[in-house]
Amino acid sequence: MNSMKNNQYPFAFFLSLVAVSILAVATRAFAQQKPTTPKDPIGIRAMGTPPNPKVQISWNRYSDYKGLTDIMQRIVKAYPDLARIESMGKSTQGREMYVLTVTDLKSGKTDKQKPAFWTDGNIHSNELQGAEMALYAAWYLTENHATSKFVQDILRDKAFYFAPTINPDARDDFIHNLNTANSPRSGLLPLDDDGDGKTDEDGFDDIDGDGEVTMMRRKSANGRMKVNPDDPRMLLPARPDEPGEYEMLGLEGLDNDGDGLVNEDRPGVYDPNRDWGWGWQPDYIQGGAYKYPFSFAENRNVMQFVMSHPNIAGAQSYHNTAGMFLRGPGAAEDDQYYEPADVRVYDFIGQTGEKIVPSYQYGAIHKILYTVYGGEIDWFALSRGIFTFSNELWNSYQYFNKKDSDNTAARSGTNPEPYDFDRLLLHGDAFVDWKPFKHPQYGDIEVGGFKKNYLRNNPGFMLETDGHRNASFTIFHAYHTPKIEVHDVVKRDMGGGFSEVTATVSNARVIPTHSAFDVKNKVNAPDYVTLKDANVAAGLVMTNPDGAGFGFGGQPAFESYREQKLTPQSIEVANIPGMGYVKVRWLVKGNPSTWNIEVNSQKGGLTTASGKF
Repeated sequence: MNSMKNNQYPFAFFLSLVAVSILAVATRAFAQQKPTTPKDPIGIRAMGTPPNPKVQISWNRYSDYKGLTDIMQRIVKAYPDLARIESMGKSTQGREMYVLTVTDLKSGKTDKQKPAFWTDGNIHSNELQGAEMALYAAWYLTENHATSKFVQDILRDKAFYFAPTINPDARDDFIHNLNTANSPRSGLLPLDDDGDGKTDEDGFDDIDGDGEVTMMRRKSANGRMKVNPDDPRMLLPARPDEPGEYEMLGLEGLDNDGDGLVNEDRPGVYDPNRDWGWGWQPDYIQGGAYKYPFSFAENRNVMQFVMSHPNIAGAQSYHNTAGMFLRGPGAAEDDQYYEPADVRVYDFIGQTGEKIVPSYQYGAIHKILYTVYGGEIDWFALSRGIFTFSNELWNSYQYFNKKDSDNTAARSGTNPEPYDFDRLLLHGDAFVDWKPFKHPQYGDIEVGGFKKNYLRNNPGFMLETDGHRNASFTIFHAYHTPKIEVHDVVKRDMGGGFSEVTATVSNARVIPTHSAFDVKNKVNAPDYVTLKDANVAAGLVMTNPDGAGFGFGGQPAFESYREQKLTPQSIEVANIPGMGYVKVRWLVKGNPSTWNIEVNSQKGGLTTASGKF
């Protein structure tokens, strides 16, 4: 008995040595593994932000054309396997209009072989923050790729095209020259606005030399405005039964051409978002339209890029202000073209957007904003079959999170909230105090008011917050562009030297490969499902693949199909529905032991799959 115990102890000791060795090896292996998220050398990383970004950017300011280009170039330099930059053409004044492509360039597919998402901003040059929002999304995706499986998956499967400013000339003009919060809205093509044979000869004037174009007011017994006793910077309408103290004279300026008018011929009065090739109307119907659709170089460049990239399945255009997720149509008469199936897709994405960005409202342009003819959204959606939103960035709700804020009143100067916000949170940085001035036409006046980069554009400390929320909406929309998968491939011996091969092709996302309007009007090419490396005799699209009941041979009694008599190896499919599928079938000669299927969809990308029977 003692000998048995003595024999057991060495064996137990041996086991303990083995356990210790295994533990030591495992400990060394664990110690050599890199953490999923690098440690922050300063403190702890806040959730949702990139860990130790390679490209350090302060998202609390607005960049001019040179600054935007620098950000894009820095992203490409830091992430050459994820980003590249190219020009889609030149602006009216000769600036390159850059597009930043963000995708996994090492995924084995080109960007054009993936479903793509287009984002642009700043078509209206005074609507600055769209450019920053677009670049924030590009920066966020590239910086998080190394540590986020979600980002890795989406950049493997999708391509993003970011055009931060599609109005670069006027963006620089807004930033560097004399302007107001509302100018210039257009580009800088010289036009004779007042019909005197001269172009842009009576623009804004900084009459008091403070570097800002603000407002002019004058004391007047006939005026209908009075000073707000709670904030003397602000004028309020006098009550109907009381005298006023002031009259407003308009924007700061002079009558430079002696025609009796002030600032009436300044750069940019047309509207580049009335220049697109769907529902275009001339200027006397749609103010801001020019000669004909795509009459401006900038819009033509966008159009040509989109036409050469039919893989664009979703799109986002950034504007301001009002806090909205807008879909088409721009005009009520085009409601008929937004098919119910397409509206359901828009509703899903837009209503989710209302959660992502609180206080933003989702709806059709003409229903919750105003009527727009010749707008970018309708051209993307109806001429190209692209599910498109326009986000109206920033709204007056964001001053104090109050739903009763009036954005129109805020911009007109009769809403106290922007005054209170400036006083309490910006400490007077957004306002030029009123000062006296002797005007050559108006006499003794006062000049003052809000600066141009207030009211419409996010205050700096709120820019990154709005940028992240809107980038998340963009990424959510892009995530739901088509994801095509091939599965349930089965073979059945038909006898006589023939076999039947059936495959299911599904779409695991909400957006279909073709909008319902696209299917009805054949805007884009159909999808093609090809059985490769097989001797195909016939090709079928199963129109009722899961028919009820069973008939002879165990086949569904009501199964139906459409035969494709030409090129049966590559079966044409009109659409692969969102969260749905199609079934295709081939009759092949022989008894193949393997299968190789390719799905080529313009907006669903290139998908290949293979296997054994």
